[in-house]
Amino acid sequence: MGQILTFDAEENQYLRTFENRLELALYVAYREVRRGGKRKTHDEHAFEANEYENLLNLKTDLLNKTYVPGRSTSHIIYNPVIREIFAASFRDRVVHHLVFDTVYDWWDRRFIEDSYSCRVGKGTLYGVKRLDHHIRSASENYSRRVWVMKADIQGYFMSLPRKELYKIAMWGLDRQFEGRTDTEEYKLMRFLWRQVIMDDPVKGAKKVGDLAGWDKLPATKSLFNQPAGKGIVIGNLTSQLLSNIYLDTLDRFVKFDLGYKHYGRYVDDFYIVATEEQLPQLKRDMKAIELFLERKQLILHPRKRSLQPSDHGIPFLGAVVYNGFIVPGRRVKHNMLMACEEVVMDRRDAESVTSYVGHMAHINSFSVIEKIFERVGWEYIGS
Repeated sequence: MGQILTFDAEENQYLRTFENRLELALYVAYREVRRGGKRKTHDEHAFEANEYENLLNLKTDLLNKTYVPGRSTSHIIYNPVIREIFAASFRDRVVHHLVFDTVYDWWDRRFIEDSYSCRVGKGTLYGVKRLDHHIRSASENYSRRVWVMKADIQGYFMSLPRKELYKIAMWGLDRQFEGRTDTEEYKLMRFLWRQVIMDDPVKGAKKVGDLAGWDKLPATKSLFNQPAGKGIVIGNLTSQLLSNIYLDTLDRFVKFDLGYKHYGRYVDDFYIVATEEQLPQLKRDMKAIELFLERKQLILHPRKRSLQPSDHGIPFLGAVVYNGFIVPGRRVKHNMLMACEEVVMDRRDAESVTSYVGHMAHINSFSVIEKIFERVGWEYIGS
């Protein structure tokens, strides 16, 4: 990430003024949003039609601290599970990228290695392979039995307290800009973090698509049912980063205070690998973890906790990790089969299948892919 707003402009005359640095940073953020979109929305087309003037207007709003987030649209998706999605306006997504580009590097250096989500060079496949690594390391190449505790947080994004989240974001910003809190860069980021985090996403939001979907969605999974000041939207770039920021203290509590070397987390889904000797202590420490999260106004999901030997197979991030090998999980296999069938029926392009094959090629999945292809009448020629 470039962190253009914090660029040392001594050798560049143009970048010596904050206004020019902001203009360049906004243009970079704008290009990132355009590159990241799979399908152009009407909102994006409207912004692009007069991009120069729109970016200048946005820059003026930021300089004057008059920027206010626009209203989102909300819809229900069903794959991989039923969820509520809020779509920010294109203009707001440019601001999200600006904030992300400015603060990401500082937070990324602070995060532990085994925090996997929304980080360059990491992600779900990296997380699965790290779990495999931790099991292999703790078991001394599978020569001794180890146990894996898995848990996640109930309604994580819906439960996040925005005031506490803002305090933590400011804590990080103060340290990132230590000695430079009188700069325009710092003042703008402080303003934007408040606008992004403290904005009420349901205020003025428009529901679109399958409106009956909200009747099928559990109340704990909808922002429309949360108390004032609770919850951030799923999907925004800033939300993905904030989800890591809020649980950074959990990572440090488990690794450094409780002393578990073999720990990892993807968003709110986390694991601890423990030896037989550590097992009694792990069972006691689960209560300490619960109490820690309660102080952060979060609750462990009562039905999504497990403690089992690693050789039973540990489901994690769409895969199942066994001692010495990894296979795709049931949901991934089902989704790939559905994608193949939709390609056969000409309802989807082949690119989605290629993506599944590319992902699964990194784990023990040759026979799985072969069987799925056989079901739709294809032949799989693996590399």
